[in-house]
Amino acid sequence: MNTKTNLETVTENELPIQNNIKSLWEKLMKAKVGVLPLPLYIVLAAIILTASIYNTLPADMIGGFAVIMILGILLGDLGQRIPILKEIGGPAILALLVPSILVFLNVINTSSMEAVTTLMKTSNFLYFYISCLVVGSILGMNRKVLIQGFTRMFVPLIVGTVLAVVAGMLVGLLFGYDLQHTFFYIVVPIIGGGIGEGILPLSIAYSSILGGSAESFVSQMIPAAVIGNIFAVVSAGLMMRLGEKKKHLSGNGKLVKSEDGNEVPEEKEKVIDFSLMGAGLLIACTFFIVGTLGQKFIGVPGPVIMILFATLIKCLKVMPHKMEDGAHNLYKFISTSLTWPLMVGLGMLYIPLEDVVKIVTPAYVIVCASVVFVMILSGYFVGKLMKMYPVDAAIVTGCHSGLGGTGDVAILSASKRMALMPFAQVATRIGGVSTVILASLLLKLLS
Repeated sequence: MNTKTNLETVTENELPIQNNIKSLWEKLMKAKVGVLPLPLYIVLAAIILTASIYNTLPADMIGGFAVIMILGILLGDLGQRIPILKEIGGPAILALLVPSILVFLNVINTSSMEAVTTLMKTSNFLYFYISCLVVGSILGMNRKVLIQGFTRMFVPLIVGTVLAVVAGMLVGLLFGYDLQHTFFYIVVPIIGGGIGEGILPLSIAYSSILGGSAESFVSQMIPAAVIGNIFAVVSAGLMMRLGEKKKHLSGNGKLVKSEDGNEVPEEKEKVIDFSLMGAGLLIACTFFIVGTLGQKFIGVPGPVIMILFATLIKCLKVMPHKMEDGAHNLYKFISTSLTWPLMVGLGMLYIPLEDVVKIVTPAYVIVCASVVFVMILSGYFVGKLMKMYPVDAAIVTGCHSGLGGTGDVAILSASKRMALMPFAQVATRIGGVSTVILASLLLKLLS
């Protein structure tokens, strides 16, 4: 009898413990890192970390995606939670800068770096991402808005560029910088279209005109481009907050209203057909190939040709609606799931803090900031005069002061306006190419 009573007592004592464990587990499962339950995230992170430590992490797309996804999900989630930072594009800032700092401090091991390098450079993940976004957003866009956007955006872009150059040179002069040095080594790198499309061609041109190695010019120009990109990302986040507070100033990813000034009605969301998404993937890749073919024969940058080709197809209405839906659904998947991971890869490989630290001074930072702020403010006011949404016009114009395709992703991510990617790409590519050509010709005339 006593034994039975003791067993019942033990069972009754165990129940509260079991309930507490169950309650704790349920709370842990409700806690999330991005979309992943916290316990699952920890397990996945531990596996990837262990593999990288023991050099068993595949040095290919699988390993690369594992590294950037596990970091991107965490940093994107933290950026959306941290007070103040979340108001100015926190996810984009953290996803870019934290990996760059980790690389600078040699925290990320060789195995992880090799995997990410293969994904980002050998597999060209950045251009794949941009292709899916550009083609999907153009084909899924309202045709009338698309045409109005492309025809109007060049005015704020041109005005913004001219004013930004003047402002940068004047501020540089105030801080004792030589006008020529300010223009060629600070202003031009910021608006040159990024590292690959801007700084590298500029370094070759500077080298051929002035003598010396191209590498020496790269190290002089990269800091301005990186700092300018950071200010552009922060400014985009601030513009987003302005649009949230004053909704009439923002199109939430739309550049213009219809000609009569009324909102263009949104199309109803359609059921996602995954086979159509596969067709959208094929279309996006093929449009990118059209760009590379065009670049070979006519010399215009491939991404620009891709944008123009997609726009032409949309305007002529020759693409079946279901195929447009497939490309647009792919765009939504890519922009929702892979943006922060992509930016982790960009931060690891394309934001060299070592080069930035060498020549940065407070005066240097202020000059860079003046170029970006004037660019964005001019886009805002000129866009407003042209009956565009001023917030969105400012963000697109600001993309000209970012790190090319890298900057476009970061800036639009910070402002939650990935739908503006086609316009941002035009601002970056055409603005960047024009800057490189004009700066090279001007340097030759002055030398």
